[in-house]
Amino acid sequence: MIFKAVGDARPYPDHGLSTPKDWAKIPPRQVRLDELVTTKATLDLHSLLSEDSTFYGDLFAHVVSWRGVLYLEDGLHRALRTALQQRNVLHARVLEI
Repeated sequence: MIFKAVGDARPYPDHGLSTPKDWAKIPPRQVRLDELVTTKATLDLHSLLSEDSTFYGDLFAHVVSWRGVLYLEDGLHRALRTALQQRNVLHARVLEI
């Protein structure tokens, strides 16, 4: 199993961070893939396979820590790339709410 669980929604309240600039204020840290619960159940293969998938976005995944659970809000393609490279740690910006 790559992730702790696969979800299809955001169970946590709105946090108000909507732009990459908002998220950029949070320093990245390492997060284990098997500790993450996804908030999306599907992935666009174009995002996964794109050479420039981070060109217009943040280099780091966005994770929300809520009630002791780490939810992968943005960066599912980065997390799967990490798993395909046989690594189990992802660099992410983690928002504590």
